[in-house]
Amino acid sequence: MDLEKMMKNTLKVVLLTSMLPLAASASQELTPWYVGAGLGVNNYEHIATDNGDDNPYAWDIFAGYMFNDYFGAEIGYRDLGSADWTTGSISNDADVKGATLGLVGVWPLGNRWSLSAEAGAMYYTLENSQHIGTTSSSYSSNDFAPYFGAGVGYNFTDNLKLQAKYRRYENLDDTDFNTIEADSNYWGLELSYRFGTPAAVAPVAAVVAAAPVDSDNDGVYDDKDQCPATPATHKVDSVGCTIYENVKKQEDVGSIQFANDSAVVKKEYYKDIERLANYMNKNPEFTVEIAGHASNVGKPEYNMVLSDKRADAVAKILVEKFGISQSRVTSNGYGITKPLVAGNSKEAHAANRRIEAIVTTTEKQPVLK
Repeated sequence: MDLEKMMKNTLKVVLLTSMLPLAASASQELTPWYVGAGLGVNNYEHIATDNGDDNPYAWDIFAGYMFNDYFGAEIGYRDLGSADWTTGSISNDADVKGATLGLVGVWPLGNRWSLSAEAGAMYYTLENSQHIGTTSSSYSSNDFAPYFGAGVGYNFTDNLKLQAKYRRYENLDDTDFNTIEADSNYWGLELSYRFGTPAAVAPVAAVVAAAPVDSDNDGVYDDKDQCPATPATHKVDSVGCTIYENVKKQEDVGSIQFANDSAVVKKEYYKDIERLANYMNKNPEFTVEIAGHASNVGKPEYNMVLSDKRADAVAKILVEKFGISQSRVTSNGYGITKPLVAGNSKEAHAANRRIEAIVTTTEKQPVLK
């Protein structure tokens, strides 16, 4: 029993001495220290049976220290209420109270909400008053019991916090006479106060910036505009300069037409290809696309292949016979997708079996809005 008394007195001393720094911290910035009190209901398991009941009201006081925003230690005193029951002719009235020491974890959530968890030990005193007829007696027992719990909290201010708590106590037993074995479940509310004042946020000096200016109204402010006074109709790049594009010009190569289902270039059309070659030689920076087309006779897939062959045939003559560099000539087939004359007449089919030459020049023109 001497060891138990020593432990009990030690906990009381720690509780009293831990309160000393609290008052000194109150006038400083928000400190790690806090105090609080709680009120709730407690249910003992295994004590009150069908012929008994609990006095459920329980309370506690506590003080704590947060090592950081997420982890701290807490010491307190708790009264878990009493339970009344009758065994045979003996009526019992037992209650549990004592000092606690434990660790707490806090998980801050948005909008001032938080979750918490705790675990520790309670050095408890179990007292039981018994009545047999007109005879009364009592006894008590001291021991350590583990507890754990969880809670949900809301900060009304940076200092004031309300929490809903659940705690589970294990092995609240009569260790001297082995007459009582109990656990308990506690539900309650706790209000705590953290000492100090939150650090004030330094005021931010207002900076009045001059409104940005776009003198030529091209969408790029003057401080980034490398091409001032661009025309209002021109599209511009990120530094305010006009965007240009190469001009694509379709060159008329005459009436180069093909027989039905044929990709053979007739000799009579070589003079038209030669005229295109002369134009390319006079403008060595130009490139050309030979575009082949087909009439709407037969399957579209077949006509697409046929138009490719027609374009390749003309491109080959342009390169091999008239000496235009292969790097300046491309050929593509478009099948029946771009008819020159609509309809299914003989005239339409003949007109659509054709070649077009699209010359890309180095001449640039501005892209307009």
